[in-house]
Amino acid sequence: MRIAIFGQAAFGLDTFNALREAGEQIVGVSTPRTPEGGRPDPLRAAAEEAGLPWLETRALRREEAFEAYRAWEPELIVFAFVTDIVRKNVLDAATHGAIQYHPSLLPKYRGRSAMNWPVVNGDTETGLTIFWVDEGIDTGPVLLQRTVEIRPDDTMGSLYFERLYPLGIEALAEATALVREGRAPRIEQDHAEASYEPPFEDEHALVDWSRPARAVFNHVRGCDPAPGAIAALGDARVRLFDPSLAPAAPSEPIGTVLEPDAANPGAARIAVIGGVLSVGRVRADGGKVAASEVLSPGDRLTAATLGA
Repeated sequence: MRIAIFGQAAFGLDTFNALREAGEQIVGVSTPRTPEGGRPDPLRAAAEEAGLPWLETRALRREEAFEAYRAWEPELIVFAFVTDIVRKNVLDAATHGAIQYHPSLLPKYRGRSAMNWPVVNGDTETGLTIFWVDEGIDTGPVLLQRTVEIRPDDTMGSLYFERLYPLGIEALAEATALVREGRAPRIEQDHAEASYEPPFEDEHALVDWSRPARAVFNHVRGCDPAPGAIAALGDARVRLFDPSLAPAAPSEPIGTVLEPDAANPGAARIAVIGGVLSVGRVRADGGKVAASEVLSPGDRLTAATLGA
């Protein structure tokens, strides 16, 4: 079966390598355009090293590039981290269409921030879906799914890099084999059960210190590593990372930075309702640093606003 891979970055590269190791026939690769003066995408570089043709994804809107793509005679497109809009004529040119990885159990958590929201919402499980691409946003029929536990102390980053990422590579390889063997199902999603969450931007990352300790903790870990939970320190904004939570009944006002723990002097301990939130690192004006370099006992974090 002739496969075209559309994707980018490490996930695209690892999918490319996994499919080649499985003996699949890759006939071409499409990635975003390389920025002026930037390094080629690793998926593109791997394809070129393997002697395979490459096309810029946005360029497929032009007739010349589209005809070059059609000359690959693709039977299946595998989407591995695609951020450009791929038009219907491109999908239709592949005999079997396209399959795509999504880091949630569709139809729940459609959209590009499907990893942040389950953690922020305090869910205890999520998963991944390989689905058939249609013209909607994550609306196509399901090919396969895998369920993943969200551990009590998971951040969005640990959930993704430790489980959803490697399982996603494996699932794409398995799904591709099912298509090649003619055994791939097309299970319609129950659209009545669908949820679509907006892209998780800074406006969603603002910490509400009036919420209970667990809700604040879930919020911070769901924002880690991106975009980072945002709090105000005086007139400045800081982003909080590497959270942990301990039950307590602090007497200080919520948001107050407490005396450090001798066992972890680099972290900052913050009073919250019904507990103490510890953050290991923060980012203010520059890169991430130990929280104790920015937050001192007696400081008070408050709700931030997004100004101009």
